[in-house]
Amino acid sequence: MSSGRAPRRRFTLLAATAVAGALTLSACSGDGTKAGGGGNTNFVTGSGGISTVARGERVEAPKLDGATLDGRNLDVADYKGKIVVLNFWGSWCGPCRAEAKHFEKVAQETKGDGVQFVGVNTRDSQKSLAVSFEEDFGITYPSLYDPTGKLLLRFPKGTLNPQAIPSTVVIDRDGKLAARSLAALDADKLREMIDPLVAEK
Repeated sequence: MSSGRAPRRRFTLLAATAVAGALTLSACSGDGTKAGGGGNTNFVTGSGGISTVARGERVEAPKLDGATLDGRNLDVADYKGKIVVLNFWGSWCGPCRAEAKHFEKVAQETKGDGVQFVGVNTRDSQKSLAVSFEEDFGITYPSLYDPTGKLLLRFPKGTLNPQAIPSTVVIDRDGKLAARSLAALDADKLREMIDPLVAEK
């Protein structure tokens, strides 16, 4: 009797592992070409997977606030008047590790231009893993700690909402959603998102 249950239990475990693996791969990948939302979104996705919205058609960014990895309170709205680069990442995500050094580099290069980087660490059940990630890559800008992904859900569908990990969303000086990438970025691609907003007066 127990010999019949063991293979069934093993099969169930294997099936569950396969489903979890597929979800992890889809969550931590993507070529950045999906526009998302459906309907008239008023944004355009270029060949590099970067979606942008014309200045007069942008919508307000949702309220994004909470505790940072170092235990401080942060409200992204406090940065209004600056360009805010939001990077959604997880320590478990390979592409996030690949892009981390580029984000720190560009954060340093652009802070004199009124650009503020903010990370959003998501789906890391142990804060220590996220803290180690930031230490490993020398990340100096703050990251909100969002283990359940609730901050991602604050973005309305049909806007420049993050849909995978990593995702990067850029908010203009007026607090409006201006650009998004659903793929890992290097320094050049990141500047491609930020520089046009820096040039806006």
